[in-house]
Formats: sequence, C-alpha cells, structure tokens
Amino acid sequence: MQIIEDEKITVELNGKATECDLLFTFTSDDTGKGYLGYTDNTFNADGRKNIYFSSYDPLFGTGQLEKVTDPNEIEMIKEVLEEIDGGVNNA
Repeated sequence: MQIIEDEKITVELNGKATECDLLFTFTSDDTGKGYLGYTDNTFNADGRKNIYFSSYDPLFGTGQLEKVTDPNEIEMIKEVLEEIDGGVNNA
C-alpha cells in the first residue's frame, strides 16, 4: 500500500467534476485490481471526513475509475482504511 500526500485527482462526485486529494493506492493479488482512496475534504453528519474509493485495471487500465460494488472488495477496502486509521492514531 502506498500512502499519498499532496497529490490531486479529478473525479465525478454527485454529477460534477470535483478535485480531490488522493489518500492511498494499493493492488490486490486476489482481485487483480488496483484501488485508490480519495477525499473532497467534506465531512459527514458524524463529523468524519468523507473518503471515497474506486478500482482500476493496473495492467490494461485506460485511466477509467470503476465504482466498487462487490461486498468482498468493499470489506477489503474497509480493512485497509482501518489499518491506515490505526497507523495514524498510533503515530
């Protein structure tokens, strides 16, 4: 996993192009896909920063980000987020 600082990407959020901060990337051997996490630096009702994630094909990708809908992939990404959060809180 690679933690990213000071890198921006533009994605479509809520139907409009939005500049976001890229937070992390990783590739899964199980799925053969790459994943990235990013934020538009807004906060939800609980006061937590909104973090979004997408997948891409690291070998034959066209730069097209795909929505992650598979429950197993979502669970894997949640585990990565917990690992990052735990690392930040223990630093």
